[in-house]
Amino acid sequence: MQSGKNASFTLKLVGAFAIIYVVWGSTYLAIRFAIDSLPPFLMAGGRYLIAGAVLSLIVRNRSDERLSLSNLRAAFIIGTLMLLGGNGLVCWAEQSVPSGVAALLIATVPIWMVMLDWLICRGPRPGIATMIGLILGLTGIYVLVGADSFKSEPIDRWGAIALLSACVFWTLGSLYSRRAALPKSTLLATGFEMIGGGLSLLIVGTLNGEWMLIRPESITLKSCLALAYLIVFGSIIALPAYKWLLTVCPPGRAATYAYVNPVIAVSLGAMLAGEALSLRVILACSVIVIAVVIITRSSVRRSPAFEPPPAESPADETQTVVGDAIT
Repeated sequence: MQSGKNASFTLKLVGAFAIIYVVWGSTYLAIRFAIDSLPPFLMAGGRYLIAGAVLSLIVRNRSDERLSLSNLRAAFIIGTLMLLGGNGLVCWAEQSVPSGVAALLIATVPIWMVMLDWLICRGPRPGIATMIGLILGLTGIYVLVGADSFKSEPIDRWGAIALLSACVFWTLGSLYSRRAALPKSTLLATGFEMIGGGLSLLIVGTLNGEWMLIRPESITLKSCLALAYLIVFGSIIALPAYKWLLTVCPPGRAATYAYVNPVIAVSLGAMLAGEALSLRVILACSVIVIAVVIITRSSVRRSPAFEPPPAESPADETQTVVGDAIT
């Protein structure tokens, strides 16, 4: 009987890791497919509005927590910073930047977390290992965006700027969420943040004239399936899987998705979308992943209560400064 329980637990553990590794790593490619025939901000707005509504209804049916006006205001601010400023810019940038490159630049979120937490929030000063990680990460960014000595296609500068700005917005939202008046339930808070971010994305898409770009007859099945994948797997299924992992294994092990996701994203982009796997991308991927490993592990060692924020959820009060891919 005990061996059966162990086998069942092991199967669940493997399944949960497979979800956060593969699903979150694949969302960059899914975004690219979704915006093939759907405008970026409206697509992202619809994704988060639907996912947030479904998640909120599920959690509300299991919770009797009452939400205050301050709860809703905080959720709207965080959703706007992280999902409009973060994911919205990713969607916009992927119109001109390959999905694998986007994933690599977004993988530098831990760098921005460490620096902005230290500079703005008076967080812990980075130790030697963290500083090495920061230097490596910035070097990886330079190789990917600034270096011109590699014989490969240059990265679109405006797209790269948008992706790095997305990292900053995501970080600011994460840092703000630590002290925000959010609901006690993390999943409930995340659901309302998705709703707030979805509304903000729809507003920006409307102001940007994206409704005029929608032609029902030109919307492809691939875009619709990619959007459905982002809603169901990227937002609704992967988040509970990640939260469960945090309760059954050490946070440092759960944090490994932060440096597995960009490798998955680059590989899928090359295999399924024909994205160039150039020397520049391979070298930048290696350097950035090593930097994220160093920063993540050093942060875990310095804070036993560490919980890295998942792709669909901001950091809460118990979390430290290591972030994650914006997908």
